[in-house]
Amino acid sequence: MARVCELTGVKPHAGNHVSHAVNRTKTRFIPNLQTKRIWDPDHNKFITIKATARAFRTLDKKGFSAFKKQTVR
Repeated sequence: MARVCELTGVKPHAGNHVSHAVNRTKTRFIPNLQTKRIWDPDHNKFITIKATARAFRTLDKKGFSAFKKQTVR
């Protein structure tokens, strides 16, 4: 399965690790994805969402209705 946040659409980014001697090595910055079951009040059931930790913090603050438009399920 792809490493993409279902709520915000965040994907891995490519970049460089830069050492103190300014040596550059390629790396991927992967988002902090977590799987969590949340209650969907519209359908009266739990749904499983794979999203970033930051998206879950926003979900706790603003509620499920803030992401209702983006959620496909």
